[in-house]
Amino acid sequence: MSSEVIEILSAEDIRRTMTRLASEVIERSGDLSKLVLLGVYTRGVPLAQLLARQIEMLEQVAVPLGAIDITFYRDDLDVIGIRTPAKTEIPFDLSGKTVLLVDDVIFKGRTARAALEAVKDYGRPEVVRLAVLVDRGHRQLPIHPDFTGKLLPTAREEAIKVYVQDLDGRDSVELIKP
Repeated sequence: MSSEVIEILSAEDIRRTMTRLASEVIERSGDLSKLVLLGVYTRGVPLAQLLARQIEMLEQVAVPLGAIDITFYRDDLDVIGIRTPAKTEIPFDLSGKTVLLVDDVIFKGRTARAALEAVKDYGRPEVVRLAVLVDRGHRQLPIHPDFTGKLLPTAREEAIKVYVQDLDGRDSVELIKP
């Protein structure tokens, strides 16, 4: 059975979207000296790097950047299967900071919940916010991103695939219809 693949965001669309998200983060964060970005493995990490570059370009402020692996905090490993954890890298104290978790897609909310659980093991931030490139709906938990690149209501059987240059050799977001 073949699938229909529809490009939702091109590389240029992603660049524009990340620039807009950076502007929104700057506007709503206030004191940028308290802001830190944590990319959620896998595709949230390069998106957090891109967001950090955009913020620096707009404000000439280097925002501390880290990466967080949530494998051991997931409640659905029986469904998604065994994964090899990546290395969490948080080279700064989270206490008193505004932590912006960055991920590629929010769907059921379980990844975001796991990321929140992981963050508490690394300090007590003043605020934790969530930025996603795509919100596809169908939440199972009461979690909503603070910053959304593209709201894309989908059918449950559809899939969203995010490609990032660093990992996939191209930037794009595709909707896959069965």
